[in-house]
Amino acid sequence: MSTGTIAVFGATGHQGGAVVDALLDHGAQVRALVRNPRSDQAQALAARGVELVAIRADDPASLVTALTTVQGFYFMTPEANTLEEIEAEIRIGTALVDAAAEARVPHVVFNSVFGADRESGVPHHDSKHRIEEHLRKSGSTASMIRPTAFMENFASVMAPSREHGEIVLRLPLPADVALKMVSIRDIGRVAAALLLGTAEAPDGVIELVGDELTGPEIAAAFGARAGLPSRYEALPLTVLPNEFDQAMFRQFAELAQNPSDLTAIRAIEPATLSLAEWIQATNWTPPTAPAVS
Repeated sequence: MSTGTIAVFGATGHQGGAVVDALLDHGAQVRALVRNPRSDQAQALAARGVELVAIRADDPASLVTALTTVQGFYFMTPEANTLEEIEAEIRIGTALVDAAAEARVPHVVFNSVFGADRESGVPHHDSKHRIEEHLRKSGSTASMIRPTAFMENFASVMAPSREHGEIVLRLPLPADVALKMVSIRDIGRVAAALLLGTAEAPDGVIELVGDELTGPEIAAAFGARAGLPSRYEALPLTVLPNEFDQAMFRQFAELAQNPSDLTAIRAIEPATLSLAEWIQATNWTPPTAPAVS
């Protein structure tokens, strides 16, 4: 097990934060690379014993300095929703890869996305494919983790509703398509295991799939928790706000044609959550029924 400092870029976000949580649970020394050490999120990390190092993505020297002497480096790239943001994402990702190579970091873990092994036509996924390719060519020892859809989305943008005594789930996926998903907690645990050397990714890649269920099966899992009948409604892709999201859900349907090996992630993190376990672990409660006018 690695006993040196592990650097994390993206530590104030959800996925990076889960990596920090898992590393601290193992007693690791964590160095967070942050733009603003005075932010509330950064100070909350410092209060937990995380070392803060200020960096600028457009300043290679600051990146190399921040990565000097670390034993491992986890990074993810900023969320991108426009072509301009995607180009910025690629610049940041390649700058981090170059800095890790120059600092001779022993092991780099890149938080990519499921399906990034090839160009897919999904702009904000293809950007990660390009960063993966750059990382492979850098000469660094690296692992790619490729998460699928987050279970946490069912607590926000994909949350089921309660209507007329039923739990109703609506997604822009055909009813016979199985959605691959994983909890953010488990993304962090797998990344930490790789960084600490307690596990290895086969061929340098691990696709993070904790569960895969069709829309009706997902609705039934929430209905079982609520003690209510459930119903699933497949929506057209046009309900999505932009072409990026439409392309992403189109890719979800395409990737569903190949069932995942659900034992792969559990070989690294045996306690990986299924959707039913995530629902229980998060103490999900059904939404309040709408008032009758």
